This record gives sequence, structure tokens and C-alpha cells, in this order.
Amino acid sequence: MKNYVQDGKTISFTPTAAVASGEAVLLAALLVVAIGAIAADTEGTGVTEGVFELPKKSTDVLAVGAAVYWDDTANEITSLATGNTLAGKVWAAAANPSTSVWVKINA
Repeated sequence: MKNYVQDGKTISFTPTAAVASGEAVLLAALLVVAIGAIAADTEGTGVTEGVFELPKKSTDVLAVGAAVYWDDTANEITSLATGNTLAGKVWAAAANPSTSVWVKINA
């Protein structure tokens, strides 16, 4: 087919600040995870789908399948929708006071 561009599992982007390998980055309403370290103002690649262990608000209690949001100020997953961006679904439950959660991003 002539209009195929790519499978959509990765995206190229240019961050204004350095990004560590495995770090989540919000591109408008799309949460991506950096494949490798990316220097500031240098093009790199992020993964747009899959399950990733991401930092979470330690006091949140998250159940499997729950919708979760990215707090771009705190750089963490939270259950609070207000002021945050939908990030995906919880893949493995995470209790209080855990600091990370498995998330199927953009689901």
C-alpha cells in the first residue's frame, strides 16, 4: 500500500532537555519512553506502546486495569486526572507506599 509510513511503535522527537534511557516524556497527549539517552536539542526515539515500569505518586493505590495519568510537573504516574494527561492502564497493582507501577502506555 502506497500510504504506509511505519508501524507506529516508535516516534522520533527532539527534547529541549536531556532525557535518560527509559525515561518517560510527554509529547502533547502522547506518553513515550526513551529507547536510549537523548542529549538536549538532539533527535532521539521513544517507544509509544508496551508495558513499562514508571515512577508513581507513592501514596496512590493503583489496581490492575485502572486508568492512570502522567503528572508532567512531578514526572510520575498518578490516579488524579485533573490537570494531568491520560497515560494508560495499570498492568500490575501498586500499593501505598510503592514508588513505581507497571503501565501499559497509551492504552
